[in-house]
Amino acid sequence: MMRNKREKIELYEKQFGIIAIEKGFISYEQLIDALKLQVEEDLGYKPHRLVGEILLEAGHIAPHQIQEVVSRIFERST
Repeated sequence: MMRNKREKIELYEKQFGIIAIEKGFISYEQLIDALKLQVEEDLGYKPHRLVGEILLEAGHIAPHQIQEVVSRIFERST
């Protein structure tokens, strides 16, 4: 069954954080902080930001690391 767009985004975001931790790019605490900020922004009716965007802005992850995580997500989904 095909998932809707929102469900896909949520799945990718969950995978992003787990993979980034597994690869040693971020810590568990950094992921939790990013997720908290994401929820606070969503509840404040601010534009939704992906976890990777938040981590990048905070200086916790580099662009090439984001690309590596995203590539891994799509390897798993195929």
